[in-house]
Amino acid sequence: MKLPELKIANFTARIPLIQGGMSIRVSTSALAAPVADCGGIGVIGGSALPTEDLRADILKAKSMTDGIVAVNIMYAMKDFYNLVMTSIESGIDMIITGAGFSRDIFKIGREHNVPVVMIVSSPGIAKLAEKMGAAAIIVESCEAGGHLGTDRPLREIFPPIREIISKVPLIAAGGITNGYEMAEMMDKYGADGIQIASRFVLSEECDVDDNFKQAYLNATKEDIVITSSPVGMPGRAINTKFVSSMAQGADTKVKKCLHKCLKKCDHHYCISERLLSARAGKLDDGLFFSGANTYKMKEILPVAEIFRQFVTQAESVYKEGRGFDPIAS
Repeated sequence: MKLPELKIANFTARIPLIQGGMSIRVSTSALAAPVADCGGIGVIGGSALPTEDLRADILKAKSMTDGIVAVNIMYAMKDFYNLVMTSIESGIDMIITGAGFSRDIFKIGREHNVPVVMIVSSPGIAKLAEKMGAAAIIVESCEAGGHLGTDRPLREIFPPIREIISKVPLIAAGGITNGYEMAEMMDKYGADGIQIASRFVLSEECDVDDNFKQAYLNATKEDIVITSSPVGMPGRAINTKFVSSMAQGADTKVKKCLHKCLKKCDHHYCISERLLSARAGKLDDGLFFSGANTYKMKEILPVAEIFRQFVTQAESVYKEGRGFDPIAS
């Protein structure tokens, strides 16, 4: 059966798939635009970018595609509101946010007619986001890469949130690696769509260094671990030399903050430097955020082929979900 479209506010994605917004400079226009062209929602990782760099990348993405382009900005960022306003002024279609909760962002979204999508990991925050005016809600589980808001798996946390969210689309995220799992989340669990991130790192269009992609390709299940983050949340990453040494008690504390990117930072290492090192392919020094199931992915493919495989697999088993019905609502 054909997959349904994903309708968020006034936007309709032909394929109910959101590409996760990975920072720093992992999800750029080079990735977001082809995702949007394929009928999904392409997302630029906006956290920790200088505002002028973010503006330039949004404008570039919008010039490359007529599809839907969003930006993901963590509320934990010190310049959160500047990044939000820069995105809006640059013509972004929607804003996705998490890692903290901003009530003001929904008011800003309404004032500028820009939908706000909230990432949550619990029923309480999901219900609050719906009440405050979120245009859609992404339920992100412990299988996700990067910062984690829960230690519970997707198939455990999604159902209770699905039971209480009925006014807006609900998206499943965390550890989804193929179209069969996409169909499962939509058909069995009632998701209105999915968000995937790690799979798109292993795309031809993702413009990180080849060593970054090789770190994914070479990773075993045991290589993907939970580590600490200066953000104040645990994170899932590949167990590189840096991550391993930190776990063994090595002194990685930053004496002087160069980036000043976070509202609250314990400075036990500089996350901006480590993420930028990963993007540059520095295997020993980088922080390579990774989903729990990255070890299952063994090919670098064009974005269009990733979409083709997900859609073909999903539609071969998909029957009928029980998710959000915009007409009924």
